[in-house]
Amino acid sequence: MLNLFSTFVALCALTTIQTTNAGLVKKAPIQPIMGGANFPDPAVIKTADGWHLFSTNAVVDGKWVHVQRAFTRDFKNFELRKGVDALPVLPKWADPLPRVWAPDVVRLDDGSFVMYYTVAYRARPNLHCLSYATAKNINDPFVDNSEKPWICPLEAGGAIDIAGFTDEKNGHKRWIVYKIDGNAIGHGGACGNTVAPIVPTPILLQQVAQDGHTLIGKPVEILTNIASDGPYVEAPALTYMGGKYVLFFSSQCYMGPKYDVQYAVADKITGPYKRSGRILGTGDLGLNGPGGLDVAINGNRAVFHAYVVQTPGKLEHCKNFERKSDCRYRHSKKVRPSYAVTLSMNNGVIRVAAA
Repeated sequence: MLNLFSTFVALCALTTIQTTNAGLVKKAPIQPIMGGANFPDPAVIKTADGWHLFSTNAVVDGKWVHVQRAFTRDFKNFELRKGVDALPVLPKWADPLPRVWAPDVVRLDDGSFVMYYTVAYRARPNLHCLSYATAKNINDPFVDNSEKPWICPLEAGGAIDIAGFTDEKNGHKRWIVYKIDGNAIGHGGACGNTVAPIVPTPILLQQVAQDGHTLIGKPVEILTNIASDGPYVEAPALTYMGGKYVLFFSSQCYMGPKYDVQYAVADKITGPYKRSGRILGTGDLGLNGPGGLDVAINGNRAVFHAYVVQTPGKLEHCKNFERKSDCRYRHSKKVRPSYAVTLSMNNGVIRVAAA
């Protein structure tokens, strides 16, 4: 895997790119789905009955849920299936302290489903690996019977943020994209990777067989971090839109105000991908740090998260504070609800509108 980084140019630290908004159809603030429930790194898949959503782990009513679920029939009214775990049992090699991130679900030709996901590795719990689980029906619990990680480039920092793609324009071939988590072995600074030498965090493209998991050939690097990205690029999602292969990704620290959604386009799935601008950032649609966008494959409906600061209305311990504002600050927390939008592409420019 280290050979993948031999082409990483040392001068990239001097490279910058302008990330202006590509196009916002509606600039007024939009509201989070599901009443603002914490639902970070959302994934969405279109099925015959509607859209199914999956999310990074969360504590729900005092219990860890590895992969959260939600559903909508019309992409307007979303139902959080509170407490339901789409991946109730982790493989033995996964770290027992659950850190299950950024799931993605694809449908196979036989009607069954594969869930790709990120999980901390028991042998080196500071790093993450990629795995997959299967289910006959999308509402069934997904099962992972693996004895070892599926994709796990430990020497490069591990891997996270995997998403599937079916190339309906080119033989119905199946692919995955994921991020090499170089910042996990970075040298410090924001999100662990703004102190030189900056560690590369490339996004890789890998072909898989029709079973969704047998690897075909070697991965191809299609994007990597440059100076204007801050510590990394991450959260890749691939689709086909407007006659182009479109790669969505996020940059900057995931819980900070600079976090965003950008995109790059290519004529061929293997690239080269041309960075084409930022479509969402802080201030757009009233959002703070939007990122982690996922699009229903080859469709126009997308979901992403942004962060909000929640402060409880009633605080039992405020009597110990001179000012109630200080009390609320100490007891506030950031959560990442999800939002739903519709995407369109015209002359290579992505436009975003509230769903």
